Amino acid sequence: MKIAGLTLAYWAVLVAALLPIVCAGIAKWGTFGKSRREGGFDNHEPRAWLSRQSGWRLRANGAQSNSFEALPFFIGAVLIAHQSGALQSRLDLLAWAFVLLRVGYIALYVSDRAAARSLVWVSALAVNIGILFA
Repeated sequence: MKIAGLTLAYWAVLVAALLPIVCAGIAKWGTFGKSRREGGFDNHEPRAWLSRQSGWRLRANGAQSNSFEALPFFIGAVLIAHQSGALQSRLDLLAWAFVLLRVGYIALYVSDRAAARSLVWVSALAVNIGILFA
C-alpha cells in the first residue's frame, strides 16, 4: 500500500526519524517560558543545558540519543528489504512494529522502567533484524 507515493514502511521511517525530536521536546517541556537563571531552556548552549538536567529530563535526552543511534540500522534494513523484494505487507507490518516498540521504549525510558525498557529495546532490535531478512 502506498500513501502519497510512499509505502507504509517508508512512512514508518519518517516517523522513526521524528522520534528523536519528540524526545528533545519532552526533555525541554515546560522550560521555554522560564529565564536561563531560573533553569529555563538555554538555546545558546542547549547541549550543556541538557547535560545539567536530571530525572526524567535527562532520561528523555538519553532516549533522544538512543533514538538517533537506532535510526541508521532501521533505515538501512527498510531500504534493503525494499530492494530485495520483500513482501510489502510483511515489511509494512514489521516497520510499524519497530516504530511502536520504539515509542514504548521512549515512554519506558522517560518513566525510569529500566528492565522493561531493555526488554523492549531487544524486541525492537529483533524486529529490525526481521526487517533486514524480510
